[in-house]
Amino acid sequence: MAEDCLFCKIIQGDIPSDKLYEDDEVLAFRDIAPAAPVHFLVIPKKHISGPSAVAEEDEQLMGKLIRIGNQIAEKEGIEQYRLVFNNGAEAGQTVFHIHMHVLGGRSLNWPPG
Repeated sequence: MAEDCLFCKIIQGDIPSDKLYEDDEVLAFRDIAPAAPVHFLVIPKKHISGPSAVAEEDEQLMGKLIRIGNQIAEKEGIEQYRLVFNNGAEAGQTVFHIHMHVLGGRSLNWPPG
């Protein structure tokens, strides 16, 4: 855990969140500033600063993020959705703890941003 990380504080329960899923490795919760009718985040409990910091040992964990995101999307009633990872400030990353956005519930344009 990183002491000054917002998501680490959410994982530890220091900051409340609208949890959708939690186990020993993963936490999922609704985004506080949704960009779509359904918008939630799936994060590992292990602090990884961003996509470029994913190590070989994290491969299984990253696959689990996608699987959990799929399960929650189904429960939320969306069959078509976008998965987004931002890497770095210029790409839109504002919290430097890797997180996967799951967005759906409306038509999503391309290209984003």
